Amino acid sequence: MFWPMIAIALGFLGLVVLAFFAVRVFVEVRRLGAQVAETSRKITDASNDLERAATDMARSGREAR
Repeated sequence: MFWPMIAIALGFLGLVVLAFFAVRVFVEVRRLGAQVAETSRKITDASNDLERAATDMARSGREAR
């Protein structure tokens, strides 16, 4: 009777450890997702700035002729 109780206790402890790491992975994935969204927003802003600068440069090039 002793060994089955030890096996059940170790199984439960294993599930607790797995749950702990699952929560840690979930938190890190959410944090990574937020960083990806922020970086995507910055890239979009930089792309818009570059497009605006290229348009202004093309317009000023036409005026110089």
